[in-house]
Amino acid sequence: MGRSLKALTLLILSLVSPSGSTQVFLIAHESAEIASLTRNEARLFFTMRLKNWPNGTLTKVYVLNDNHELHRRFANEILGLYPYQLRRVWDRQLFSGTGQIPITVTNEQEMLDRLQSTPGAVGYLSHKIEHSALRVIEVQ
Repeated sequence: MGRSLKALTLLILSLVSPSGSTQVFLIAHESAEIASLTRNEARLFFTMRLKNWPNGTLTKVYVLNDNHELHRRFANEILGLYPYQLRRVWDRQLFSGTGQIPITVTNEQEMLDRLQSTPGAVGYLSHKIEHSALRVIEVQ
């Protein structure tokens, strides 16, 4: 029942919000123990250059598909990058063997599920979430 209620909530939010006014929130698992990041720090996490939270917890980065509207908004508004710039960084790291790439999820519900269940997880959603295992991180 809990999953279907979450899915229904996400569906209602997507129908109520016009696509142009969707907000983007940086969300992390509570184990991150952090309330805010600078834009540069957020960029470093999502380009896979920072691998641990300040408390030492290993990060797990989750993103949506490059063509997903929320991913494009996140890259532009939060990171100050274009999605193709992120993809270039990830591809370079992957093909050169010097780093890893984020885990791609198919939709916001999967993102929410992964963020809740994975210590160190970080990702983004189109709405604030009230859940004891998650925290909204302010990007300055």
